[in-house]
Amino acid sequence: MIKIGSALFEACEQIEQEKGIGKDIIIASLCDAMVTAYKKHIKAKEATNIEALLDEQTGEIGVFRTKVVVETVEDDDTEISLEDAKEIDDEVELEDEVKIDVTPEDFGRIAAQSAKQVLTQRIREAERKMVLDEFLDKKGTLTTGIIQRMEHRNVIVGIGKTEAVMPPKEQIPGEFYKPGNRIRVFVMNVKETPRQLQVIVSHAHAEIVRELFELEVPEIEDGIVEIKSIAREAGFRTKIAVASNDPEVDCVGACIGPRGSRIQTIIGELRNEKIDIVRYSDDPVEYIVNTLSPARVVSVDILADDEYSKEALVIVPDDQLSLAIGRGGQNVRLAHKLTGWKIDIKSVSQAETMEKNQAYEQDNYEEEPVEEDIDEELMEDEENINEEEYGVDEEDVQELENTDETSEEE
Repeated sequence: MIKIGSALFEACEQIEQEKGIGKDIIIASLCDAMVTAYKKHIKAKEATNIEALLDEQTGEIGVFRTKVVVETVEDDDTEISLEDAKEIDDEVELEDEVKIDVTPEDFGRIAAQSAKQVLTQRIREAERKMVLDEFLDKKGTLTTGIIQRMEHRNVIVGIGKTEAVMPPKEQIPGEFYKPGNRIRVFVMNVKETPRQLQVIVSHAHAEIVRELFELEVPEIEDGIVEIKSIAREAGFRTKIAVASNDPEVDCVGACIGPRGSRIQTIIGELRNEKIDIVRYSDDPVEYIVNTLSPARVVSVDILADDEYSKEALVIVPDDQLSLAIGRGGQNVRLAHKLTGWKIDIKSVSQAETMEKNQAYEQDNYEEEPVEEDIDEELMEDEENINEEEYGVDEEDVQELENTDETSEEE
């Protein structure tokens, strides 16, 4: 066996403190490295009866081969005679297994080189597994990190002992991410790549708004107020639809808080992003009217409501059209995302003009004659021409034909 001493256990404790990897994992990795190195040394990769054992009391480690005690030895690699086995253990009997120390004398240097490679690999694998287990539990939740640096437009965020990546599409437009600043991010995904484990986070995800409301509004945390839907354009505006499960609790007022204290805290966390709190309704007409707030609505006409399409025509006063649509169509776009309805907005004057045009087209619509009717009219005209111009009808024609036949016979 090879004498290691207490240095190994001191190193295990240090690694456990720094990386959180248990001593058992490191010792098991070291034993596996010893076995791998020994198999290379004897050029027997397929050997299955070889293992490495560490004696924690003496601080020695060695490679052992397991053999079965038999009367007649047929395979020296897997079997041992009872007489030889008694020299190792006096109480051994036939069919018992005996562990024989086969550690080579010059094995220290070879084992050290192999152990270094295997230990490094195993520690990396253990770190990956720890990160994977930790962030699989955090996936879909909000966490706090520290901005580390920028790499190719990606923001690297330190979360505990792990560095997460925030891609450009998950960043808030116009936001400056300064290294060292604390940031609240949403854990979107955990990807295993051949080189490393990658944690993807977002600062623009709509679920960040949900998490912030759950933190600031106790009624949401208790289930009294429910968030039905969220539509967000990060850095600009968010619409959130809420409903109350208690008729005595105002869902919108609970989210705003006394003198707007709750909503102001959330707006400050989102860097002054505008937030519209909308009252949810099962009635699509009422729900659409609420989502287009603060614009006033004259009427809502449901054009289609089935599994394939949900469309509505909304009429607003002329002076409310730009407000209902929003800058760059933002208000109606967020209303569409929040409700799932395709919303077409018209002003009162536009709607009146559209109705007049439809009425005009209906009044001036004429049915084109069918081709069969034209043919019948032409045939009638031909018959009338024969009778009027030539004075010949069908009876005269038949009489003339009979006369011709009689003349031919004569």
